[in-house]
Formats: sequence, structure tokens, C-alpha cells
Amino acid sequence: MTTTVQGFVGTAHSRVEGRDKVTGAARYAGDVPFPELAYGWLVLSTVARGRVRSVESGPVAAMLGVLAVLHHGNAPTVNTDWANMGGPANPILGLFQHDRIPHYGWPVALVVAETPEQAREAAEALVVRYDEELHDVAFFAGHPEAYTPADTFMLKADAEKGDVEAELAASAVVVDEEYSTPEEHHSAMEPHGTTARWDGDRLEVVDSNQTSMLVASDLAQLFSLDPASVRVRSEHVGGAFGSKGTGPQQVAAVMGASVLQRPVRVVLTRRQVFFLTGHRSPTAQRVRLGADPDGRLRALEHEALGRTSSVYEYSDPTAGPGRVLYYAEGHRTVHRLVRLDVPTPTQMRAPGDAPGSFALECALDELAEKCDIDPIDLRIRNEPAVGPVSGLPFGSRNLVACFREGARRFGWAERDPRPGLRREGRWLLGTGTASTLYHTVAAPASAAVTAEADGTFTVHINATDVGTGARTAMTLVAADALETDPARIRIRIADSDLPPAPPAGASMGTRSWGWAVMAAARDLKQQLALAGSIPPEGVTARSDTTQSVFGLEHKERSAYGAQFAEVAVDVTSGEVRVRRMLGIYAAGRIVNPLTARSQFTGGMIWGISMALHEEAHRDQASGGLVGADLAGYHIAAHADVPAIEVDWVDDVDPDDPVDIKGIGEIGIVGAAAAIANAVWHATGVRHRHLPIRPDRVLLAGASRA
Repeated sequence: MTTTVQGFVGTAHSRVEGRDKVTGAARYAGDVPFPELAYGWLVLSTVARGRVRSVESGPVAAMLGVLAVLHHGNAPTVNTDWANMGGPANPILGLFQHDRIPHYGWPVALVVAETPEQAREAAEALVVRYDEELHDVAFFAGHPEAYTPADTFMLKADAEKGDVEAELAASAVVVDEEYSTPEEHHSAMEPHGTTARWDGDRLEVVDSNQTSMLVASDLAQLFSLDPASVRVRSEHVGGAFGSKGTGPQQVAAVMGASVLQRPVRVVLTRRQVFFLTGHRSPTAQRVRLGADPDGRLRALEHEALGRTSSVYEYSDPTAGPGRVLYYAEGHRTVHRLVRLDVPTPTQMRAPGDAPGSFALECALDELAEKCDIDPIDLRIRNEPAVGPVSGLPFGSRNLVACFREGARRFGWAERDPRPGLRREGRWLLGTGTASTLYHTVAAPASAAVTAEADGTFTVHINATDVGTGARTAMTLVAADALETDPARIRIRIADSDLPPAPPAGASMGTRSWGWAVMAAARDLKQQLALAGSIPPEGVTARSDTTQSVFGLEHKERSAYGAQFAEVAVDVTSGEVRVRRMLGIYAAGRIVNPLTARSQFTGGMIWGISMALHEEAHRDQASGGLVGADLAGYHIAAHADVPAIEVDWVDDVDPDDPVDIKGIGEIGIVGAAAAIANAVWHATGVRHRHLPIRPDRVLLAGASRA
């Protein structure tokens, strides 16, 4: 053993795979070469409800290079009578199993050809005839068919404490407003892509996903295979944000490979991504707050209406932030859904918390205005001692420290609270703030760490690096636990043959994986202390954190933060420009400050996009999306992004065995609210419906005048 080094967690390190990525050596799912590779192209429905009357595959099958045309009349049978950790199998995984069309963009056929160009040409030539039925895609507040969704591991539909109506009646100040957010899409840089091939009796899949473990399990269930006979790899993933679980592209690739007995690759187009990989549901929200004259809350009610498909129930915890952030004697948070003829929504960065925080934090700002209290003071005044609904003690909660540090850095003390006073030419200037949070969870994971004979260490864990820097984080965690230099650590991840680990999602990846790596590394260190030497095959220690995770004391665990924004509003055009943003976070032990800063910053940029740009339009006549591409669906570009400052405060929970909180989601939470509150401060007009488009700014200004 060489001289040991420790203390790498908490210091900035470049990505261990960075050189491969910038030189093009890193291969993504659509880049990996295979001999005799064929290409599949999905054909999507052009009606929003009905049945497939016929698929006229004969002329297409005769086209140059076409190898197969699969549809409900000839596709292999799959099994959808099963469930995974997310719930029952999504019906869209039952690809080509029936002739029903539940929404526009439902997969109706797969064309496989020798080249992607031949596959696309044939797919676009395929004639599919439908028996069309009346559809309904209209989502609006107060929908008469709204219902209460089932409770899930993500969502408790209703939570109530005390008497909200009595507390509102006794309140000196009341806010009662409605807010809305539109349908939004993930738009990861790398489109979803899958290559499937059979190696004897073993199914090999190279894929872009957030969890090769669950994708492998799902494919085994779908195709009635022994789980050990399915291997899924996802070495490099170009963004995911909740959209890259098991989807129709993986099922289609396996079907094609099974029929042709050769490798088949299916990569979704950008337009197909909009229809097949989920989205963030639009929301219609109502927030009622009641307070004493000094701003202390007596009542907090948050009602959230979301949308799901006609074939599968999905609901986000939109009203969830109020269950943790603020104390009120009367509390009621409820979720309702309406089923429509649309694709099923799914998790999207900070599911529920991102749109829910917009409504709640804007309502808090309105309450501060009515009470003539500084928005930060109002939030501090309503800081709870224990979980406002759960009654559980907090693990660590340093939200107040975030606001105080943020206010100091942002220059909040110099802010005149009156709206519409600051001006530079045609630009009105304003500042705003909001709280942010995201729950801290962990899932059981396993890891193996091997001390090699050459003095290096190899870490094996089925983690997934979706671009966040997970490889580097696990390298630093292992190096600290082994008291060795990170250069001596090799990481093997994103392979379902590796020890099982949870998905890269819900901000639980680094916490869960790090827990398992830390445990295995510490065990290995003890073994090495007893061993005289390392044999040629090395020494391996394994961990399983199931017992530790489920044995963790029940507490209210979250990461917290304070968002600050300054905006300029052009009174002649209605344009809103974010001039600067500051985010101060309390997120436990920061493993790698370099990549952590990128995560926080990326979330805040997405908050700008959410506040000012993102909005998917669903055509009522066709049921399809208008502008389902990055030309029609606007996102924040470089010119929209101002100077963004990110930092964090000390946030230690001595009772937490890893003291790592996830940071992937928290940057977007509250960001849109801080911007909306800044727009009010600039103009004196509240914008309760996102995005804050120029036409809405002009209309609101005209109405006020």
C-alpha cells in the first residue's frame, strides 16, 4: 500500500470521463457500432382516439432495404400484467398488442430497414387507416370530471390538519388566488435510443436510460424472460430529467431483434420524443392563505388539479411543498386529476415541487404585500419547529440561514419594497425571492469494491451517470472511505450485471449509491488491514444497504434553499429579461463542488425557461401538439441566461449516516416564483399564469392602466 491521502469529498474535481466526452471517445447509445445492424423507425398515430382499421404494409415491405413492418397484426406478444417500483406496467409498453388508439402519437407500427434513411422513407410512406372517434384534450380549472388519485409512494393525495375554514374566518389578512402552469417537456440533449441484439439465449441491450436495472427487469417481464438472461447497459446518457425509464423504443428494438435475429437500433426523433416519453402535466392551482396582521399563518390551503391519460394514472405531488415549508394551525393540501385523451405524464425535474412552488411562493409574496411585511421576514416568521403536517423532527433545516446569506449577497436590504419605482429608460426593474426545497430520500443499493493486485481499486455499482457527474462523485466517496488518491479508483457503472442500485432520479442517486460504496469501501479497508498481501485475483468487499436504509430514523428530511432574481421589463414590448440570479442552498455534504454548482445552476436556468418560455400547446381539433420540436417549443437560450451565482451554507445532520442530500432537482424549485415576484416588483402587476409572455405583460399593463 502506498501513502494514503484523504479528504477529497468536498473539493472540486473535474469529471473522470471529461476527456472522453470532449474528444468524442465517449459513446452514447446511438453511437455504439454492431455488425449487421438494422434500423427501426416508429410510426405514430395521427388521430387522438379510435382504432386502427388497416396497416397497408405490402407496398412498404417491397421498398428498397426494408426488412420488416411490425404492427398489431403481426408483432410478437408481450406480457403487461406486472408491476415494478413505479406501479403497474404502463400500457404503452404493450406495443402493437391491440388496435386501440388512446392519444395522438400512439405507436402503430415499426419499420425496420438496412439503413436509417431507408427506414425513415418507408415509415413515412406507410399508410395507416383509422376509425376515428371523438376525443377530449381540454384541460381547465374546475373540470367537472376531476377525481381523487390513488396514493402512491410519491403522492399522498390529501393531507388535512385543523379547521381551515375556521382559521380563514379568524384571519385578519386572506389571500385567495388561482395559478396555472402549462404542459412542459424534458427536451434532453440526447434523444432516446436503444439497440437490442441476441447473443445466443441472452438479450443484450445498449440504451439511454436512468436505470438499467429497472429497464432490464421490465424487459424480462414484458418478453417473459429469465431476468438473468437480460443485460442492459447505459454507459453514457445525455440528459434524462425523469423521461428515460422503460419506453416504446426499447420494446420496439427488442421486437425487431427477435423477429430478424440481428441487432436493431431504434432512436426517437425529436418530434417523437415529445409524444412518447412523457411530459409535465399542466396544472390549475388554488392557494388560500390566512394570517394575523403580523403575517403569522393561521391557514394554508393548496388545491392542485393535474391531467393524466385515459389509460394510465399518473399524478405529481404539486401541493407537496406546503406540507413541509410553513406552519399553520389549519392545513389542507389536496390533489385532483382529470383523464383526457393525451399521452401519460411522467416525472420531470422536481415533479410536483416545481409547479407547486410557483403557486405557493407567489401566494406568500402576495401575503407579504397585503401585510406590509418584507417577503423574507414573512417566511422566517412562519418557520416551523417540526414537520407542519407530519409532526416529525427535522433532520437538518437551514432555510433561514440560506435567506440571510442570500439577502446579504444580493443586497436585499437596499430594496425599496414598493413596486414600479426603479427604471432605466424603457425598462422597469424589480427583485424577488422564493423558498426552495426538495425531499431527501434513499433507496437500498449494493456495491462491490475490489482491491487489485496492482494497487488500484475498482468500484462496481449499477449507478447511472445522466450527465450529472455521478462517476466522479462515487470516485471521491470511495477515495475518502479507502483513504487513497482518486487516481487509484476505477468506476464501473450503468450495467444491469453489476450490483443492483436505484435509478438516477428523485435526487436520490448520489445519496443511495454513495451509501453503498462507502459501506463496501470501509469493509474492504478492514479486510486489507488484516491481510498480509493482496492476491492476484484481488480482495473484494460487498455491501447491501437495505437494512440500514429502512432502519433510518423517521425524520422530515429535505434540502432547502433561497432563490433571488432581478428582472427588467420592457414596457413597450412586454419583454422580460432576467438580469441576475442568486441561489443559496442547504443541501447536506456537497461531494464535488464543481459538478454540484453545475447542477444548481442548470436547475435555475430551467427555472428561467419555465417562468418565461416553456409552453406546449395541444390542438383541440386534432389532439396533437403544435410545434413539437425545439423550434416551436421555446426554451431558454444562451442570450436568456444572465449572471447566475450559486453557493451553499453548512448543513450538517450528525444523525445521518451519509449526510448527502440530492441536488438534481432543487435548483428549479422556486426559481419561477422568484422571477414572477420580481416581475410584480418591477411592474406592480401579478402574473399568476406561466409562462410570463410579452403579450401577457402588455395585456396586464393595459388592463391596469
